[in-house]
Parts: sequence; structure tokens; C-alpha cells
Amino acid sequence: MSSLLDSLSLRLDDLSDPRIATFMEEHLQDMRATSPPESVHALDMDQLRRPDIRFWTAWLPDATEPAPGRLVGTGALKHLSADHVELKSMRAAESLRGLGVGRAILEHILGQAVDLGYQRISLETGTLPFFEPAHQLYLRYGFTDCAPFGSYQLDPHSRYMSRTL
Repeated sequence: MSSLLDSLSLRLDDLSDPRIATFMEEHLQDMRATSPPESVHALDMDQLRRPDIRFWTAWLPDATEPAPGRLVGTGALKHLSADHVELKSMRAAESLRGLGVGRAILEHILGQAVDLGYQRISLETGTLPFFEPAHQLYLRYGFTDCAPFGSYQLDPHSRYMSRTL
């Protein structure tokens, strides 16, 4: 497992690689399959390209794939205010879940949020059992439940979490 993560490369991405669109469409399909339409807050490709979003991709070397290799994860930050940012679009490839890809992406993005001067990071995730691995990851990294933030409203299908940086 450590050799897998040792070869993982993360990069701030411009979303131009068509493999990202495919990866994110799978993300949207999962969200639509596990939450009612009004409770799906995942961003589509146009939303991810907005200037208030920074988007990272995680890649593993793969001789069968064009450079930079195989896309295995994503994550983004959405600017909310001068000191508050939202974690968005966290996803690890299904075949690699539980092997530390999500953890590596989260650690990278938390470091980037600090470097960018943010003092708080919040997120919205689902409440169904599908989301339990994500809940456990966020809890391990110091996130705690909070009230809806930004434009979110109380929703029984959404769990809101936050932490200071």
C-alpha cells in the first residue's frame, strides 16, 4: 500500500483532460443514485471550472494510459469568504477505495487551504450508509458536525462538517 501512495502524484488541474469529465460523471451518477435530486450538491464540469474553485487530480503511473497516468482521485476547494473554504468533489477510484488515496488527497488539500490563508474548511456530504467511509475519514482529520453553511439549508439527506485550519 505505501508503494502505491509513494507513486501518487497530485496536481492542480485545469480539467482539460477528457478522463476527468468521465471520472466526474461517475461521481455525479453515484451521488444521484444515493441521494434525492434536491440533496445532490456535487458540482458538474462547468461548475468546477468557475474561478472560485481550485481542483486537484491524483494520478498513478500506468504504462497503458497517456501521461500523467491513471486518474485515481479528485478533490476541490470552493472559496466561500476570505477565511472560509468548502471541500468539494472528493472522490477516489472505486477500485482503490480504502487504500489511502482519499486520505492523500485530503491531506494535500488541507495543506493547500492553509497555504492559501484559509482558517476554516467545511463540507457537505450525504447521510446514507454509502457515505460512512467518508464520514470516518473526515472525523479522523478533525472535522466535526456543524450547522448548514453558505447557501445550504437543513436537509435530512445532508451532513455538514467543519474544522479549523
